[in-house]
Order: sequence, then structure tokens, then C-alpha cells
Amino acid sequence: MNKYEAISSEIRRRIKERVYPIDQPIPDEISLAKEFHCSRMTMKRALDILVVEGLLYRKRGHGTFIVQSAIQNGRVNVMSDQITGLTNMIKDKKITSKIIKFEVLFPSKDVAEHLAIDMKTAVYYLIRLRLVDGEPYVIEKTFMPAHLIPGVTDEVLQGSIYDYITQKQGLSIAGSHRIIRACKPNELDQAQLACQPDDPILEVEHVGFLNNGIPFEYSFSRHRYDKFEVTTINMRR
Repeated sequence: MNKYEAISSEIRRRIKERVYPIDQPIPDEISLAKEFHCSRMTMKRALDILVVEGLLYRKRGHGTFIVQSAIQNGRVNVMSDQITGLTNMIKDKKITSKIIKFEVLFPSKDVAEHLAIDMKTAVYYLIRLRLVDGEPYVIEKTFMPAHLIPGVTDEVLQGSIYDYITQKQGLSIAGSHRIIRACKPNELDQAQLACQPDDPILEVEHVGFLNNGIPFEYSFSRHRYDKFEVTTINMRR
């Protein structure tokens, strides 16, 4: 194991065991480099691993913080180094979108924390129904910092937001942190997903990160149980 991997493993343990306060930044790179007797570049590489995993996020001028949702107990967490939208996951079928709500607003405290912004930073708030070959698959409720991804319009929302981010805005998406839970359908689910009151819904709470560690998306995707599954692959290093 490389030194930066060993360091990231130790800091990951500290995060999971609540060694660092979850409402304060962790020690800065210089302090951690001194503690672990390594270069600042090695420490940055170790922390980058945890940023991509979704355990940490960086807030420019304020430090590196713990993603609180990543350490909550009693939840199933699925981590992946691949992040892609529905359009790119199902390429052989026709994907369409129905925009239910699209507005710009100021975030709640919880949303601001997940996006590493303050509550005075405007965000896009959108709800979309995604259909595959005309059949409803998922309702997406998404928050995105408006300054980070400018120019989002109804036309953009009719297609792939991720393609717009990477191809039109030239940003690189690095990874994500996902929490998957089973829920009961609400009224919107029943109306838009054509599900019954006793049908389970699989909700994915998701924070997406750019390659600089900045969160660009905080979303909740509510899937029909018969149209969604999770596959994980664990590989030894």
C-alpha cells in the first residue's frame, strides 16, 4: 500500500469513528502532513481519495469538511467511482423528461451544507420525471449551485444535464456519494410513476463532486421498485 493510501485509510477510520467533529473542518493539509511525516502533496493526494469517495468536501477559504450524510448509521451506502446520468446508462432506449418544477431559490441549511455553500448562494431547484420509451422510471429532485453551472434552461433539462455540464460547461465529474433507502410512495410518486400506494419506492440520495472536490449536485431520485437495481463490485487492491 502506498503511503497516501495508508494515510487516507487512517483518516477514513477517524471520520467513521467520529474522531473529528462533524461540524468543523478537519485539520489542514500542513498540520496533517506534519502529523503523518509526509509532504503536503502526499497529504493532498490522500485527502483527494476521500473527497472522491464522498466522505469529505472542500470549501474554498474555509477548509475541508466531513460529509455528514456519509457517516450516518443505519443506512445502506453505495459508493462508486462511476457517475453517470440516466441518458448514458440506457443508451439503446429513448429517454424523455417532463419538467414538474424549475426555479432558482436560496437553499435550506441542510442543502447548503451538502453543496458546501452558504445559505445566500442561489441554487437551481428542479423536479423532473424521467421516462424511458414513454414509461415513467424515476422522479428526480435536484439542487445545483447556479453560479457553478450557469445557463441551465428548460431546453437543457429536456436532455442530459450531465452532458451539459461536461460538454457545454467543460467541467469534469469525478465521483459521487450515494445513500439508497426504501420508502413508501408519496402522492407525487403515485401520480407520476404510476405506482400503487403499497408499492415500495427506492430513493437514492446523491451528492456529486467535480474533479476539484467541489459538490455540484445534491439530489433525491425516487425509482419504481421494478425499474431499478444496484450492482456493486468490490475489488482488492
